[in-house]
Amino acid sequence: MKTHVSAQAKKLLVLFAFATLVAAPAWAATKTVTLSVPGMTCAACPFTVKAALSRVEGVSKTDVIFDKRQATVTFDDARTNVQALMKATSNAGYPSALRNGS
Repeated sequence: MKTHVSAQAKKLLVLFAFATLVAAPAWAATKTVTLSVPGMTCAACPFTVKAALSRVEGVSKTDVIFDKRQATVTFDDARTNVQALMKATSNAGYPSALRNGS
Protein backbone atom coordinates (compact mmCIF):
# COMPACT_ATOMS: atom_id res chain seq x y z
CA MET A 1 0.00 0.00 0.00
CA LYS A 2 2.82 2.38 0.87
CA THR A 3 4.39 1.92 -2.58
CA HIS A 4 1.07 2.65 -4.27
CA VAL A 5 0.61 5.94 -2.38
CA SER A 6 4.16 6.95 -3.14
CA ALA A 7 3.70 6.27 -6.86
CA GLN A 8 0.50 8.33 -6.89
CA ALA A 9 2.23 11.17 -5.08
CA LYS A 10 5.03 11.14 -7.64
CA LYS A 11 2.53 11.21 -10.50
CA LEU A 12 0.71 14.15 -8.92
CA LEU A 13 3.97 15.99 -8.37
CA VAL A 14 5.02 15.49 -11.99
CA LEU A 15 1.59 16.56 -13.22
CA PHE A 16 1.67 19.69 -11.04
CA ALA A 17 5.17 20.59 -12.22
CA PHE A 18 4.17 20.16 -15.85
CA ALA A 19 1.02 22.26 -15.38
CA THR A 20 3.07 25.01 -13.77
CA LEU A 21 5.55 25.07 -16.65
CA VAL A 22 2.80 25.17 -19.25
CA ALA A 23 0.79 27.85 -17.44
CA ALA A 24 3.73 30.21 -16.78
CA PRO A 25 3.71 31.75 -20.28
CA ALA A 26 0.00 32.50 -19.87
CA TRP A 27 0.84 34.93 -17.06
CA ALA A 28 3.00 37.00 -19.37
CA ALA A 29 1.40 39.55 -21.62
CA THR A 30 2.57 41.39 -24.67
CA LYS A 31 2.34 45.12 -24.13
CA THR A 32 2.76 48.03 -26.47
CA VAL A 33 3.77 51.46 -25.20
CA THR A 34 4.63 54.74 -26.83
CA LEU A 35 7.55 56.71 -25.47
CA SER A 36 8.11 60.39 -26.05
CA VAL A 37 11.74 60.95 -27.09
CA PRO A 38 12.08 64.75 -27.42
CA GLY A 39 15.88 64.69 -27.71
CA MET A 40 15.86 63.30 -31.24
CA THR A 41 17.11 66.25 -33.27
CA CYS A 42 18.23 64.71 -36.56
CA ALA A 43 17.21 61.96 -38.96
CA ALA A 44 19.97 59.67 -37.64
CA CYS A 45 18.74 59.75 -34.03
CA PRO A 46 15.94 57.18 -34.54
CA PHE A 47 18.48 54.55 -35.56
CA THR A 48 20.29 54.92 -32.23
CA VAL A 49 17.04 54.85 -30.25
CA LYS A 50 15.76 51.80 -32.15
CA ALA A 51 19.05 49.94 -31.61
CA ALA A 52 19.00 50.71 -27.88
CA LEU A 53 15.42 49.52 -27.47
CA SER A 54 15.96 46.41 -29.60
CA ARG A 55 18.77 45.29 -27.28
CA VAL A 56 16.42 45.14 -24.28
CA GLU A 57 15.54 41.51 -23.55
CA GLY A 58 11.85 40.90 -24.21
CA VAL A 59 11.39 43.60 -26.86
CA SER A 60 9.81 42.13 -29.99
CA LYS A 61 9.12 45.23 -32.08
CA THR A 62 10.16 48.88 -32.21
CA ASP A 63 8.92 51.69 -34.41
CA VAL A 64 10.69 55.03 -34.00
CA ILE A 65 9.20 58.07 -35.73
CA PHE A 66 11.47 61.09 -35.93
CA ASP A 67 8.78 63.60 -36.94
CA LYS A 68 6.67 62.73 -33.89
CA ARG A 69 9.70 62.33 -31.58
CA GLN A 70 8.31 59.03 -30.36
CA ALA A 71 9.05 55.32 -30.15
CA THR A 72 6.40 52.63 -30.06
CA VAL A 73 7.66 49.44 -28.43
CA THR A 74 6.07 46.00 -28.15
CA PHE A 75 7.50 43.80 -25.41
CA ASP A 76 6.90 40.82 -23.14
CA ASP A 77 6.06 42.25 -19.73
CA ALA A 78 7.35 39.11 -18.00
CA ARG A 79 10.83 39.85 -19.34
CA THR A 80 11.06 43.66 -19.20
CA ASN A 81 9.14 46.79 -18.24
CA VAL A 82 8.67 50.43 -19.20
CA GLN A 83 11.38 51.59 -16.79
CA ALA A 84 13.94 49.35 -18.54
CA LEU A 85 12.90 50.78 -21.91
CA MET A 86 13.28 54.36 -20.67
CA LYS A 87 16.64 53.48 -19.12
CA ALA A 88 17.82 52.04 -22.46
CA THR A 89 16.97 55.23 -24.35
CA SER A 90 18.53 57.39 -21.63
CA ASN A 91 21.72 55.32 -21.66
CA ALA A 92 21.87 55.88 -25.42
CA GLY A 93 21.66 59.64 -24.84
CA TYR A 94 17.95 60.07 -25.51
CA PRO A 95 15.88 60.35 -22.31
CA SER A 96 12.28 59.30 -22.81
CA ALA A 97 8.97 59.38 -20.99
CA LEU A 98 5.86 57.25 -21.21
CA ARG A 99 3.35 58.82 -23.58
CA ASN A 100 0.78 56.01 -23.47
CA GLY A 101 0.56 52.25 -23.24
CA SER A 102 -1.65 49.22 -23.21
